[in-house]
Amino acid sequence: MVLWQTKRMQTVAEALANLERTTDSALFRELGSRFAQAGHELALVGGPVRDAFLGRKAPDLDFTTSAKPDEIIRVLKGYADTFWDIGREFGTIGARIGDDTVEITTYRADKYDPASRKPEVAFGKDLTEDLLRRDFTVNAMALRLPEKVFVDPFNGLRDLLDGVLRTPGKPEDSFGDDPLRMMRGARFAAQLEFEIEPETFDAMRAMADRIEIISAERIHDEFVKLMKGKNPRLGLEALVDSGLAALVLPELPELKLEVDEHHHHKDVFEHTLTVVDQAIDYEKDYGLEGDFVLRFAALMHDIGKPATRKLEPGGGVSFYHHDIVGAKLAKKRMQALRFDNDTIKAVCLLIELHLRFFGYSDSAWTDSAIRRYVRDAGEQLPRLHALTRADVTTRNKRKADRLSHAYDDLEQRIAVIAEQEQLDAIRPDLSGEDIMRILDLKPSRDVGQAYDFLLELRLEEGPLGPEEAEKRLLAWWSAR
Repeated sequence: MVLWQTKRMQTVAEALANLERTTDSALFRELGSRFAQAGHELALVGGPVRDAFLGRKAPDLDFTTSAKPDEIIRVLKGYADTFWDIGREFGTIGARIGDDTVEITTYRADKYDPASRKPEVAFGKDLTEDLLRRDFTVNAMALRLPEKVFVDPFNGLRDLLDGVLRTPGKPEDSFGDDPLRMMRGARFAAQLEFEIEPETFDAMRAMADRIEIISAERIHDEFVKLMKGKNPRLGLEALVDSGLAALVLPELPELKLEVDEHHHHKDVFEHTLTVVDQAIDYEKDYGLEGDFVLRFAALMHDIGKPATRKLEPGGGVSFYHHDIVGAKLAKKRMQALRFDNDTIKAVCLLIELHLRFFGYSDSAWTDSAIRRYVRDAGEQLPRLHALTRADVTTRNKRKADRLSHAYDDLEQRIAVIAEQEQLDAIRPDLSGEDIMRILDLKPSRDVGQAYDFLLELRLEEGPLGPEEAEKRLLAWWSAR
């Protein structure tokens, strides 16, 4: 017990040393001094304090103060390079000071209508009251400036050292005020690799349906942050186990397919999480570190399986066309979550193509098949490489090695053909203008059909040269 206490104290000392080192800058000294001289309190708060304890530099700096928005502006004038007041109604003033972006918010004591998504903004009277309204104790710590006094009324440092997420007050009150905090719990689990405290998690499970009053845009933002976290699996498991996923991403818990005694197949949900893990492992190989599109495609690649599941004679299970069905389902879900069209298109294409390779391992493709693979993938080819490799989760080492070597061979052949033919920009040997000149056509559907004919020739036979392409074009035109 003594040894444990000694170790904890050493860890606390290290954490406080990290905080001191991270906040030892002219910015903190000057801001603290300016607010103090004006008769106002100022404290660094929330994520920046948490990250300082962890030895990480926060991209943005959040402060809380006793000063009202107009007073904040007066203090910043003459010091900040620029400032903005888009969040004035919520008490927030933003500013750019040198290389740092800061947000300074008046103490808050918001009240929430249970049926509303938005709080009734109310300014608070002191720092402790402001910290109580924060989502989790690890984000409810502050550093008073300029004196650098650490404030931790809800034992956030203890929870930080223990790797635990809990709410400052009763979780029912916190989640009732802002249901999005439940998703933040899953997000922080993924980002920090922390465990959600049991009482807090029980409240998430009991109140999951409250998430339905939150806008799709806010859910979208939290989910993207979760997927880009250090360990998305932890956040995804929290979403599913709490019941939140059934409301915001129902395709995910639906992957937990029932298995009867006669028909056996892999646990699709567990397989999916493994594919996400392995896709992350492959990110560095393809220059895709923290890539949301790859990670989300890995998460959604098999969501077509429940709808296409068929029990076969003899105990087998098939999922024919689950790639096509899954792409359609993914598009619908991503539209509901307000993803942009480019992201939707990229994810859906990867889902459509994620099975294409597995025929290659049985028999090597022709050059034309490889050209089609590259053409169909387009700019998503590096992501398709990573996803396809990640989709191999078999425990049969011989099979896994065979598939890995087959994909090595495919990538090598793509590289060789690309070098020979500039495969990354496959075009017919003749342009649209060439086609119109040779066939004496004006812009029309006929020109498009001729272009498609020449593109097929290019894919099947490689470069033909302009003269041979013209001969083939004329022969095709006369025979049509």
